[in-house]
Amino acid sequence: MKEIVLNNKKNGMSMLLLIVLLYLAAVALMVVGSIFGFDKGQAWGGPLFVIGVIWVSIGWLPALGLKILKPQEALVLTLFGKYIGTLKEEGFYYVNPFCVGVNPAAKTKLNQSGDVDGGSAANSTLNVLLAGSAQNAELTNKKISLKAMTLSNSRQKINDCLGNPVEIGIAVIWKVVDTAKAVFNVDNYKEYLSLQCDSAVRNIVRIYPYDVAPGVDTTGDGVADEGSLRGSSELVAQRIRDEIQQKVQEAGIEVIEARITYLAYAPEIAAVMLQREMALERLSENHTVELDEERKAAMVSNLLVVLCGNRDAQPVVNSGSLY
Repeated sequence: MKEIVLNNKKNGMSMLLLIVLLYLAAVALMVVGSIFGFDKGQAWGGPLFVIGVIWVSIGWLPALGLKILKPQEALVLTLFGKYIGTLKEEGFYYVNPFCVGVNPAAKTKLNQSGDVDGGSAANSTLNVLLAGSAQNAELTNKKISLKAMTLSNSRQKINDCLGNPVEIGIAVIWKVVDTAKAVFNVDNYKEYLSLQCDSAVRNIVRIYPYDVAPGVDTTGDGVADEGSLRGSSELVAQRIRDEIQQKVQEAGIEVIEARITYLAYAPEIAAVMLQREMALERLSENHTVELDEERKAAMVSNLLVVLCGNRDAQPVVNSGSLY
């Protein structure tokens, strides 16, 4: 679906004045027709009165084509189901009165910054006065915000590459750049973005350990590196942003930035991992025991077994050599 921008429809004020003048003329016809038709018996008085009544009754229909847009707002228009174009610049427009604004995500409220909410009560009242119907009263709900907005997805519990459950939350700054794709290529572009954010976070977090771990390749080049969720948060956020962008390209959305807003071990193992880190750091600082990488890994494994067990540990004293 290719976006069609309508820039030649900014004649709303002239059409508004014309509609008002026609209404005044209709009222004048009704007055003149009633005077000369009913009071003085003129034959042409009756038709004038009827013409005035007809226009007063249906004259509000052309007013349905009056559309007002503020900066950074857009309105996708369809005519009898066919996409005819998008209004993307601020101004007072006049379009075919039978055009309908389309925004399938109008009523979707995610955990994000404000979307187009209709503006002030005065603006809503003006729309009602201009249109004279419920269609333009709900027009603001069909507008699409072109502003940069922040989506803060709920925290997710994900296993890192070592199998440790961690909780992570991200904030994504995004905006709509192609209204036609956003409206017609996906069912609901806001929910689609939220789902792709969840999926991208899971895919990237599973590549990294929470802390630096030996023998872990996070770049995919076959060489172990020191990448971690805690130590490489900028790189992790960039990879999450790139993956989200790849997924939402067809929805006409640009992901400006992604940031990690929360990162911690899951509550069920948070205390355990803290004890483990403190124990290893204390042993290292005091030079109590010098262990190679293999023995460190074995100690970590034993600590996890002891600390994560569902019952108290039964200590066993080994008086022999570690080796």
